[in-house]
Amino acid sequence: MSRRRLSDDERVLWRGVTRSIAPLRARRDEPDEPPAVSPAIKPRPKTAPVATSAAPAPAPAAKLAAPPPAPLERKLRQRIARGSHPIDGRLDLHGMTQAQAHGALLHYLRARQAHGCRVVLVITGKGMRADSAERGILKRMVPLWLRLPELRTVVVGFESASVRHGGEGALYVRLRRSRAG
Repeated sequence: MSRRRLSDDERVLWRGVTRSIAPLRARRDEPDEPPAVSPAIKPRPKTAPVATSAAPAPAPAAKLAAPPPAPLERKLRQRIARGSHPIDGRLDLHGMTQAQAHGALLHYLRARQAHGCRVVLVITGKGMRADSAERGILKRMVPLWLRLPELRTVVVGFESASVRHGGEGALYVRLRRSRAG
């Protein structure tokens, strides 16, 4: 079977695609030739730069965002579950509304981080097993809150707790080291 030749339009499109990616290794079999200009695609006319009195402001230095939370390492999780690694604090959110629980969670995690704590237990409860979709709202919402950008500087990762510490109704939360300390 013979390979079909690309039309001029297809060749221009392909060159545009290949210019936007970085090759894994250099290819030596394809010569670097300028893309053929097709009659359908007209090059933009070059314009002279406009003289302005003020120089453009330099772009602000991009603040490196902390990575998203990840699950705890297997060995750390096992040590916590066995009791050989201490849990530095516990926060029980039972009976709180979403607004109260969100505020309490933010305040508690930041305070524990400032005190140098590394692992805390957040108890959400399992929720009632009923037909209502509103049951167990904190169990569903707390993991979402822990993934928010505002907590990325505080939370390294989290995972469901072992049965010994509450199982599906609780989370182990690993905190980042405080930058102030």
